[in-house]
Amino acid sequence: MAKLIDITGKVISGEWGKDDENGNGIPVLRTTNFTNDGVINFNNVVTRIITKRTNIDDKFLRKGDIIIEKSGGSDKQPVGRVVYFDAEENKYLFNNFTGLLRVKDSSVCYPRFLFYVLFYTYRKGGTIPFQNKTTGLLNLKTDDYIKKLDIDLIPVKKQIKIVSTLDKLQSIIAYRKQQLAKLDELVKGRFVEMFGDPILNPKGWDMVELGDLTNVGSSKRIFEKEYVTEGIPFYRTKEIVELSKGNNISTELFITEERYSEIKELYGVPKKGDLLVSAVGTIGVIWIVDGKKNFYFKDGNLIKVVGSEKFNSLYMKNLLENLIVEHKKQMSVGTAYAALTISDLSKMKVYNVPIGLQNQFATFVTQVDKSKFAVQKAFNKADFLQFYTEIFWIN
Repeated sequence: MAKLIDITGKVISGEWGKDDENGNGIPVLRTTNFTNDGVINFNNVVTRIITKRTNIDDKFLRKGDIIIEKSGGSDKQPVGRVVYFDAEENKYLFNNFTGLLRVKDSSVCYPRFLFYVLFYTYRKGGTIPFQNKTTGLLNLKTDDYIKKLDIDLIPVKKQIKIVSTLDKLQSIIAYRKQQLAKLDELVKGRFVEMFGDPILNPKGWDMVELGDLTNVGSSKRIFEKEYVTEGIPFYRTKEIVELSKGNNISTELFITEERYSEIKELYGVPKKGDLLVSAVGTIGVIWIVDGKKNFYFKDGNLIKVVGSEKFNSLYMKNLLENLIVEHKKQMSVGTAYAALTISDLSKMKVYNVPIGLQNQFATFVTQVDKSKFAVQKAFNKADFLQFYTEIFWIN
């Protein structure tokens, strides 16, 4: 067992320099080039004018370097992500919101093995005790982190064997993600083929406001004092996003069965076929209520579009997703706080197309969803954390 600082030495600080007005500067990687998979995204790499100094050559990235996020993150994403550098050497620098970890002796610690250990540590929340918040940013106390983090230095041959297995696993995960993305694009393409662009309406469909087709509204206000530790699940944006992806959720809030029954009798509750649309934060994620279990939802966070015989819910979900994307573009212009309101959604103009055509599209989506389920099932089997743990401790 060794401390991280014994393996890499101190974290090397990044550079930022000055604006590159002529395009002759040095490429500098930022946290915007980080992905949550530990891979660097080389799209939109900025260039900066950086003064050459005595030690600057040591900061140019080399294969096997690990870049760690020192500032960034959010309430939902801790600071401390890591990415592995495996590109052209002595070309890129890294900015001052990041730091560099470089293995001193690869015969003792294989660099990519160390990356996987740090990646795993982050995914398990290992950086959270070392973060603090200033001026709206999360900062990683890197000195404390590298001094206190223990690394199990198993023999290098075993390190390399583990890396080989995990690299194969990462390839499988990346491939599954590509498959899911292509299936999503297939649905979008089929929609445009059948109905045309929902903004331009090239096929000249009659248009009607969504609010003229069905009721668009929210929920009865539930106060914090009404939350209980068990009972009827109470969903917010977080849960709807997870459900929309087909993921299992860990419900955190509940209301009593008595309160739910009271609301159901007086105001009604979501039923199978209704659409719940996220309205703040992650805007425009839509989940079609499946009717499998009773639940209630948070007002303000979510908007309910009541299912109707006038439209197919799967068709309407795909149409609204397109319309909300355009709405978000308009909101981003001069808006300090972005949110989707009931009024906004009610007034959206939707196609008034024959229900038979909607059902044809829904049948197509259902078939694609079956394929997505099969891909997602395979994806879940390749769960990185579980697999890493098994490999690390069993091999």
